[in-house]
Amino acid sequence: MSPDRPVGDLFRRFRERLSAERENGSATERGTAVERDNGSRATAAGPGVGRTDVGARDAGLAPHPPRDAAPRRRRGGRGGKGGGEQLNVPPAEFTSYYGRPVLKPPVWRWDIAAYLFTGGLAAGSSLLAAGGQLTGRPALRRAGRVAALAGVGASTYFLVNDLGRPSRFHHMLRVAKVTSPMSVGTWILSVFGPAAGVAAVAEAAPLLPERGVLGLGRRLLPPAGHAAGVVAAVTAPALATYTGVLLADTAVPSWHEAYPELPAIFAGSALASGAGVGLVAAPCAQAGPARRLAVAGAAMELWGSHRVENRLGLLSEPYTQGTPGKLLRAGRALTAAGVVGALVGRRSRVLSALSGGALIAASVCTRFGIFHGGVASARDPRYTVVPQRERADRRAADQV
Repeated sequence: MSPDRPVGDLFRRFRERLSAERENGSATERGTAVERDNGSRATAAGPGVGRTDVGARDAGLAPHPPRDAAPRRRRGGRGGKGGGEQLNVPPAEFTSYYGRPVLKPPVWRWDIAAYLFTGGLAAGSSLLAAGGQLTGRPALRRAGRVAALAGVGASTYFLVNDLGRPSRFHHMLRVAKVTSPMSVGTWILSVFGPAAGVAAVAEAAPLLPERGVLGLGRRLLPPAGHAAGVVAAVTAPALATYTGVLLADTAVPSWHEAYPELPAIFAGSALASGAGVGLVAAPCAQAGPARRLAVAGAAMELWGSHRVENRLGLLSEPYTQGTPGKLLRAGRALTAAGVVGALVGRRSRVLSALSGGALIAASVCTRFGIFHGGVASARDPRYTVVPQRERADRRAADQV
């Protein structure tokens, strides 16, 4: 094979590279023998100068691995066991991509907050009407039935207005899903509404003539109204509380965490607003059930409001700051004033009416305060991130 040919050049370069690799292998073997005698850079027990970064630099060796730096802590496990390094990161800033919140805020508007109030007013008024019906107080019964019909009518309007098209409410009736608060609420409203309507229309029976077809209606409407009033009263507790379950079933932090208290707050608010209707519309001699209803509703509402403002930790802040805090404080003050006025003004028609108006206004403030507090918690990423980290830390501590 001639060395001037290309193949000869390739073979010559191959022999030179092989000779160089053999020389490097001999040097490596000599270094290994020295390490066996004097110790390696990492494990030498003798005068090896490669144990530290300073010694390696004085000896002209590469400082790898570093031995002057303190060993890094490892995360997880007991006694130093476990994988993963302890990472040092700066404190988190609660922001998100493009300045958007971590959780999408509810798209509901003020009409849903109004729906919460009118639904509770209808439920409380129907219970008030049932009390007047069972105790023989016609003025109280009449006021409760008319207010219940007005409340459920306004609730239907606000709900359909939020849905955008009336057909959507009809479409929701095609499915009955027990695990969906919205589906259950739709059916509750569908049962309560006609019953409250029949009970309210029955109050017009004395205005009909005694003879003819209308006379037949005059005789049939009162018993039908009594039966419908009972149906409405039986359905009223579900109507008063399902909206609280509906809010707590969402991912909104301050609503979801308050799931034990929201139904109680809404039930108490409904009872107080219904009692307010009785105090405003019924004479003092027939307003006894309304006063008792006001005391019971105020106790439930004030207890629930106190709980959501103190039990939830960080998630209680949205209920104590800004507009929600002002509304809830006003609601508590009006509730207390209404109850005191109802108890003191037993014989004063004016004071009873003012107390009833205060209770109704308190229900408005409470519903809107709860609504805006939940919306505020969804807009601030802090109320989503911090509770999640706290829950993760608790789970990690329980596993240790």
